Amino acid sequence: MEARGLAADCLYCIDKVPQGQLKIEKSWRPGEPPLIKGWLPFFGEALKLQKDPLSFMTALQKQYGDVFTLFLGGNYITFILDPFQYQSVVKNQKLSFQMFTSKFLMRVFSVKKMMTYHDLNDKIHTSYQLLRGKHLDTLMENTMQTLKQVFEPQLLKTTSWDTEYLLTFCSSVIFEVTFTAIHGNVLAGDRKAFMTELRDDFFKFDGKFTHLASGIPIELLGNIKSIRTKLIKQLTTENLAKLQGWSEVVQMRQDILEKYYTPKDTEIGAHHLGLLWASVSNTVPTMFWTMYYLLRHPEAMAVLRDEIDHLLQSTGQKKGPGFSIHLTREQLDSLVYLESTILEVLRLCSFSGIFRVVQEDLTLHLESQDCCLRKGDFVGIFPPVLHHDPEIFEAPEEFRFDRFTESGKKKTTFFKRGKKLKYYHMPFGFGVSKCPGRFLAIVEIKQLLVVFLTYFDSEIIDDKPLELNYNRFLFGIQYPDSDVLFRYKVKS
Repeated sequence: MEARGLAADCLYCIDKVPQGQLKIEKSWRPGEPPLIKGWLPFFGEALKLQKDPLSFMTALQKQYGDVFTLFLGGNYITFILDPFQYQSVVKNQKLSFQMFTSKFLMRVFSVKKMMTYHDLNDKIHTSYQLLRGKHLDTLMENTMQTLKQVFEPQLLKTTSWDTEYLLTFCSSVIFEVTFTAIHGNVLAGDRKAFMTELRDDFFKFDGKFTHLASGIPIELLGNIKSIRTKLIKQLTTENLAKLQGWSEVVQMRQDILEKYYTPKDTEIGAHHLGLLWASVSNTVPTMFWTMYYLLRHPEAMAVLRDEIDHLLQSTGQKKGPGFSIHLTREQLDSLVYLESTILEVLRLCSFSGIFRVVQEDLTLHLESQDCCLRKGDFVGIFPPVLHHDPEIFEAPEEFRFDRFTESGKKKTTFFKRGKKLKYYHMPFGFGVSKCPGRFLAIVEIKQLLVVFLTYFDSEIIDDKPLELNYNRFLFGIQYPDSDVLFRYKVKS
């Protein structure tokens, strides 16, 4: 993930105090928002926030209002929770997203050159135009070909049940499909063994992602340093050359990087690891929760299957033996209940924070009040409070697959205090740092669901309720607190 990469607004902004330095705790000044410091040195209220982010933030909102400052991990973050005030954050040029991203990329992926070549980030960001429009159509073709590789062997099997853990299943399919669509096909050797080893290493690295992002030295994280080195090596120029069918975005990034690095510089691999992480890390739990909720709500699955069947019939496609269906992006977009289901999952399971750095002392002019901010502090928006607001979403704790539909069409109008909301659904952030890979992620999930719902019957075995695991809070889509067994078979 580059500074404005796929899932850019999911960055964890809490910055460790440099070793040997103490951050002096500040006192409240007139004109500043209410200050909640907590009693723990350095951590402040971080542990309470991580335990149950939504309950903690809504309790503070009820006590202090829509604007307050929290001391978290050695930093002061002023949260603005009124969605009508978000625009004040987006438009203010003195609130910067870019100031901490170079340090973040160095910590997590070992990308060092961003610290000295500030234009490199802007140039790489131009490559993300290749994740939308006609370029996205090409990526869709790559994705469908890989789905065919993954599922066609099973379509040739008998109609007996296969039993798997759902998160493991989603991780395996999403990783292989995404890696192949973006980085290309493995040509030599045992493709399955290569993909399995790469995937296993990737998820071991991903499991320590929050520790790396928060500034914990990698040397204290067991063998993660050697695993990261191994992953980076797999994605260097030399090893990428062994893959066939690079996507346009990888080719453009490679061309840009070669102007800043020698061909043998392993840091090129670190950049590509960032792209791979950004492409996979939030797509996996989104796919998991979508399938989990559909398996728990057969009535929703029936509506989606019916919607897909009608589309296939209208385009003259029959579900015969083999892997034959093909849908364009426009046709996928016409599946309003499928899209609503995915949006509802993102509403329920996304716990990203959106942050900006205050570049100089300033007064932020909000409709309700003016608030003074200090240089070096952060301004934060916490969309889960918006997503779970009962005034905006009726019974917000419930999964309602058709919540974003109205009379069989897409619903885009939501209200608070009788006023229409511009921002009502924000799992991908907003403004200049809005995730540029959101189109690819959604289309990929749609394709996988269409294939799975068309060709397979499935049912959940572990009928146990799952909770979100908040170990990745402020990092996008949360993983479940445990895995569940499900089974599937080819439709007879």
